[in-house]
Amino acid sequence: MTTDVPRRHWADMRRGAQLVRALLSGLDGLALVSLAMLVALLLLGLFGTWLPLPDPDAIGARGRLAPPGAEGGLLGADNLGRDMLARIIQGIRNTFVVASTAVLITALVGAALGMIAGYWRGWLDEVLARLADVIYSFPAVLMGLLITAVAGPGSTSVILAIVLVTLPPMLRIVRVAVQEIAGADFVLTAKVFGASHWRILFVHLLPNVLLPILTQAAYSVSIGILVESALSFLGLGVQPPAASLGSILREGSTYINAAPWLVAGPGFFLVLTILSINLLGEGLRGLVDPLRPRELDN
Repeated sequence: MTTDVPRRHWADMRRGAQLVRALLSGLDGLALVSLAMLVALLLLGLFGTWLPLPDPDAIGARGRLAPPGAEGGLLGADNLGRDMLARIIQGIRNTFVVASTAVLITALVGAALGMIAGYWRGWLDEVLARLADVIYSFPAVLMGLLITAVAGPGSTSVILAIVLVTLPPMLRIVRVAVQEIAGADFVLTAKVFGASHWRILFVHLLPNVLLPILTQAAYSVSIGILVESALSFLGLGVQPPAASLGSILREGSTYINAAPWLVAGPGFFLVLTILSINLLGEGLRGLVDPLRPRELDN
């Protein structure tokens, strides 16, 4: 019996590896390039502190408003003499952490509520659907402003704002996906053999809606980064001395004429991050709906 556990463990690992290989093989070239860029950005944000750079919060580490070059480092320095590359690396990390934390909560809560609504339907489905419509009617930045006005500025308020903005689309997509397969033969067979509702939900239905969840999660991260950057640009997101891409843009916008590199650097990485995530999401959407690219080509 003890030897069966490691065997099952290795079998699960092999199935997981096969699933990842199948997923990667189904992505087009543009999506794979976007995935590579996104991984590179994540590695830069996570391990960029190991690079031989000054402390991102060290004032006077370089010349004040020093341009890119020998004195100003690779990307120059800001108005307090802080190294811009070190600040951008810190900003990438903080922006990813805030957006990813919010989207993880969205995926868990939205998938659970969407599966429950799509499977049981009835009054519960109607209540959740109408509630999602009401929340989705608020513009993303306005939702963030309302939450920060009540809870105060900071990362926690930004995470809550991103969750409320990204939760309705996740709930809708999972709900529709579950409704499409809830009457399939394998679900009816499981009911005949006495499977409980929760087993049907998490053993039979969940694996079949994972791909739509991953696709929507990719788009949600992109929206989360935009919301976080917008609120931080307004001074309501990540608070000093910590930096995010939005707060670095806000600080640099004051000196955009005298030192345009203060905006060009974080702006480039922000656009690159959002573009990579959106292109990866398009690749995943092609796996969910393989007919969609052909329809666009026609």
